[in-house]
This record gives sequence, C-alpha cells and structure tokens, in this order.
Amino acid sequence: MFFAKRNQNQYIPLHIHQCYELVYYFGTGETRIGSTKYFFKPNTFALISPHVEHDESQDSEADVLYIGFYCANEGIEGLNGIFEDDHNQTIYHQILRMKHEFLHQQNLFSEMLDLLVGELSIHLQRLIGKKNVQKPLEDRMHYALRYMDENFHQKITIESLAKIAGYSYDRFRHLFKEKHGVAPLQYLYTKRIEYAKTSLLKDRKMLISEIAQNSGFVNDAQFCSMFKRSTSLTPKQYREQTIGSN
Repeated sequence: MFFAKRNQNQYIPLHIHQCYELVYYFGTGETRIGSTKYFFKPNTFALISPHVEHDESQDSEADVLYIGFYCANEGIEGLNGIFEDDHNQTIYHQILRMKHEFLHQQNLFSEMLDLLVGELSIHLQRLIGKKNVQKPLEDRMHYALRYMDENFHQKITIESLAKIAGYSYDRFRHLFKEKHGVAPLQYLYTKRIEYAKTSLLKDRKMLISEIAQNSGFVNDAQFCSMFKRSTSLTPKQYREQTIGSN
C-alpha cells in the first residue's frame, strides 16, 4: 500500500506487476492499461490485473493512493480499466479502512488485511459487474506475446503465459498457433536462437554453456540440439563460419 503525491505533468512509464493493482485518483490525467487509453478524474480508480502493462500521466499536482494485492476471487479477473466510485464512495472508504489497519498494525493486522482485501474484491465485483467485458482476443494474446518478447531469455512456462492471456493451457496453445503460425514453445526457441546468433556468439570469450544459459535454454545440450536443428550448424561451427577465428 502506497500514498504518493504526483507532480504536474509527471509521467509513470509503462510497467507491469505480478499482482492486482488498484489506483485511486484525486486529480485528472490519463493512463494506458493494456492497449486502451483511459482518462481519470477525482473519485475514479484504475483496476489492473497481474501482468497487464500500464502507465500514468497526471495533468496537475494531485494525491494518489494505490495498493497491490493478490486475490483468488475469479469475479474480478480481466476487469481492467478506469471506473467511477459510487455515490457512497464505497471503494474509497474500504481503502481507508485498509490504510488504517496498515498504518497502526494492531494485533493480527495481517489477517485483518486479508479479510479487507476479500471485502474489497466483492465491492469491486458489485460495482463493476459486467460493465467491463473481457478484452478481445487480439489484446489478450498481445499481453502474452509482449511478455515473451521481453523475457524470452528467462524461464517461462506455457502455463504462466496462458494465465497472462486468461486462457486454459490447451486453449492458449491452440489460439497462439492459430494466430502466429507456430507453437508458443517454438516461438520462444526461435527468439532464443536468434538472440544467441546475433548477440552472444559474437563474444568469443563466452563459453557455449554460458551462451545457452543466458539465452534461456535448460542446458548446453538442449541449446546445441535446437541450434543445429535451426541452422544445420552447431553453435561452434556457426561462430567459426560467420565470425571467424579472430
């Protein structure tokens, strides 16, 4: 939970979180959540799902209150956007209750915060309901693709990508191949091999095992096997033929 003052024309660059984020606004400005641009005003709030890219730009100096939280309530999944609090300011007062508990940290405050987060998710579900439908396929798959492009050299599971896109494992694999022409795992392998070819192999001081690890492969055996399947050369042969021995 954070309390901050934004400066006039302050810009918060695009970023993602591993958890839900709720930002309560007291000023005006605009934000991009996923691929959609929204405008906010006092007593509106942004709800952002895990792994969804977003930024923020303030028109004038103003306070913001934002919290990150994990929640198992499926009713708020995919409810990304800017929403207006009701006339009783239910969301705002719920956040104030959480703020009080967070600041004073009385006995069992962590358990109380968990309860308040559960209440918050119910209030959000009641307020938003079905006003914000799920993003179209194009946008939802874009989140996963963007994540793969930026993190291909890290350990990535298809299960985690499916969760980012909001699909089951099998449905995600089917839709990804339908849209991009290759399976998601093959897309990752291609990105990793290209990265090794165009960047890491140029450094002759790097061992093949280091290149394999830094490219995102499990080990050098997998790297060499996938590399040869793609280029008909081993990484060592490719380095010698394209870069030379100097």
